[in-house]
Amino acid sequence: MRVLVMTAVAPERDAVQRGLGHDSRFEFALAGVGLAAAAVNGAIELAKAEYDLIIIAGIAGGFVGQAEVGSLVVASEIIAADLGVELLDGFSSLDELGFGSTRIGVAADVAERVTAALLAAGLPAQMAPVLTVATATGTAATAAALAARVPGAAAEAMEGFGIATAAQQRGVPVLEIRAISNAVGPRDRDAWRIGDAFKALEAASSVLAEVL
Repeated sequence: MRVLVMTAVAPERDAVQRGLGHDSRFEFALAGVGLAAAAVNGAIELAKAEYDLIIIAGIAGGFVGQAEVGSLVVASEIIAADLGVELLDGFSSLDELGFGSTRIGVAADVAERVTAALLAAGLPAQMAPVLTVATATGTAATAAALAARVPGAAAEAMEGFGIATAAQQRGVPVLEIRAISNAVGPRDRDAWRIGDAFKALEAASSVLAEVL
């Protein structure tokens, strides 16, 4: 199996590499921050070689009551949560407008096996929708609106849908794994636990190598 791992930034990549060790099946590339950069860089990397799986990995915000700080979320679906149009009476997604889809499926069997293995290793993990947003949430109102828009959503990040779109175009299965560093909502940096999230990402990566 040949696997491409994409993270937004180098510290995320480094955490994954520490967990995977010297496993030649895995190759790494940086996606950059945000949906557009991730889509472009994902397409560039996937054009260079053939891969059996692409893994999107990194830290993310967790929705209160769904994913606690320090836990892990394996995407059951990757959703561009703010891709659509704002109306006077609410929000309409690209799907509702009839212009495409804001949802990309994952390699469900792999995601289920990874989640089960994480839990078996004693790591706090769940399989749930992961949202991709263009603007990181900074208010309780926006957090509530996103949670209502996608019931059960557990995490919010900024690259997944972009990379997944590139993978979909190439017919490559995709997996997204996020370690929760902060709560989605008002940005309280004093409450962020980025170091703990990196440790969780590293631990998850060591389990990932065994599963795949």
